[in-house]
Amino acid sequence: MSDRTTIRRLPDKAVADRDQLNAVLDAGLVAHVAITTDEQPFVIPCGYARDDDRLLLHGSTGSRLFRTLVAGAPTCITVTLLDGLVVARSLFESSMHYRSAMVFGRGAALSGSDKERALDLLSDALLPGRREDARPPTRRELASTTVIAVPIDEWSLKVSNGAPEVVSDDEGWAPWTGIVPLRLQPLEPITHEGGEPPAYARRWQR
Repeated sequence: MSDRTTIRRLPDKAVADRDQLNAVLDAGLVAHVAITTDEQPFVIPCGYARDDDRLLLHGSTGSRLFRTLVAGAPTCITVTLLDGLVVARSLFESSMHYRSAMVFGRGAALSGSDKERALDLLSDALLPGRREDARPPTRRELASTTVIAVPIDEWSLKVSNGAPEVVSDDEGWAPWTGIVPLRLQPLEPITHEGGEPPAYARRWQR
């Protein structure tokens, strides 16, 4: 725990369990990666995967984000899973169920077999089962792709999963209250070419 990973707003929602952090990171698909260049902050969405105790990010060698990370700039990476809407008696007390992870650190560019293994892990995390069918990357494609590994050493996790709050100002008001669950759910695959969707694509629905 460091000063910048200490949760100050609603600290009772802080979670210090590493297994729960890993579960959140494994369930997400998109991370928001923050950098600052020329005193201008940027937050950029990026597909990612967790490789044990590090996060893997991949993108174009020409990307400002990846050029900045390769140069050793510090970053803050966030992954948020939105699990539901919390409908309280008042709009003020209404909120959301969420699991939000934050990782601080500096990344390092991968090369050679470590880079190729990382790309395999990214493929397996984002499109499980697809790697065996897809055309392998060419040398040109590999050369134009940067893979960054960020160690998961400094992190925080905040989880909100409680019932709607009832406060003294709610007295005399009795509207419906409750939770509206939300989830990201793959739908029926839409074929572009090649006949019926493969079994692994249908498994993504489950």
